[in-house]
Amino acid sequence: MLRDGVLADVSALVDLESRCFATDRLSARSFRHFLAKGRAPLIVDDVDGVLQGYALVLLHPNTSLARLYSLAVDPRLRAKGIGRALLAAAEARALEQGATRMRLEVHQNNAAAQALYADVGYHAFAIESDYYEDHAAAVRMEKHLAPHLSRDLDRVPYFAQSLEFTCGPACLIMAMRAQDKSIEASRQLELQLWREATTIFMTSGHGGCGPLGLALAAHKRGFKVDVSASDETEMFIDSVRSEDKKNVIRLVEEGFQSELAAAGMKVAETPLTAHDLCDLLDQGAIPIVLISAYRLSGDKAPHWVVATAHDERFIYVNDPFVDIPENRTETDCIGIPITLPEFERMLRFGRRKHFSAIVIHPH
Repeated sequence: MLRDGVLADVSALVDLESRCFATDRLSARSFRHFLAKGRAPLIVDDVDGVLQGYALVLLHPNTSLARLYSLAVDPRLRAKGIGRALLAAAEARALEQGATRMRLEVHQNNAAAQALYADVGYHAFAIESDYYEDHAAAVRMEKHLAPHLSRDLDRVPYFAQSLEFTCGPACLIMAMRAQDKSIEASRQLELQLWREATTIFMTSGHGGCGPLGLALAAHKRGFKVDVSASDETEMFIDSVRSEDKKNVIRLVEEGFQSELAAAGMKVAETPLTAHDLCDLLDQGAIPIVLISAYRLSGDKAPHWVVATAHDERFIYVNDPFVDIPENRTETDCIGIPITLPEFERMLRFGRRKHFSAIVIHPH
């Protein structure tokens, strides 16, 4: 019988985990965390009080993406359809919660699991080397739970930010590489772009990057760039309290504005809508947008993401922030589907409803 897992199942789940996997096992603490979290459905196959298998699904907040985090079947009971039934139940639960895509990672040597996933409609879209504790690679797979919707995962090559304050440079690398395959993604380039575009100060820690600095960095590398932004100086000044820091931000922004003027670049003071971004994608442009990350991750700071594609319901974004402690890998960050109305809400942030976008056009 398939049912929802409960805290009383933790001991049996840990025992099942130890029989199914030699490495990368979930702990009792992890199972308790997922069962208490609320947005991580855990479905078990229970026969007369004995757990034969389980499926654990992670749901991505405010998006239409789900991830099959773990699927396990007692080795003594395999080839009896238990895994297939659990997988179908996991997909149904994800679809009930508004997810239109399910993703997963599977060990490169687990041919049986890969065959099962492929047989029910999953396709491989990436390989992540040295992913598991035994240093084996993971095959990343995806299934469209709403198969009439589609988009191209490969249009914008993914690049993860390596530091907490380099989301802007990481996004710019992705957008530039989408338009020019000769651009080499590297941490050195990420830091160079940050040095060129940083606003010096943020609320705490190192400074983030605003649209003017990022636009100039792309322009210097030969790209045609459009910028749409509310008053950038005020946007960053709002993030600090010290008058000395406010004055430094003003000086940095004045410098960016002078460079923009000298390059003949203008900043549009009208915000781009979600539908504007769709039109730009259709024209071959790659938009980078500063969003309210609170709706995506719970973090109140604004955050840069790359719009990569769209269909009639969704805009797909690459999020450069990989949050391993929160069980968020690159699998969760590539081509995240966000409904057009939800993305429209994300495009304004802060009390003053600031907006910022950079558009990188084809060469």
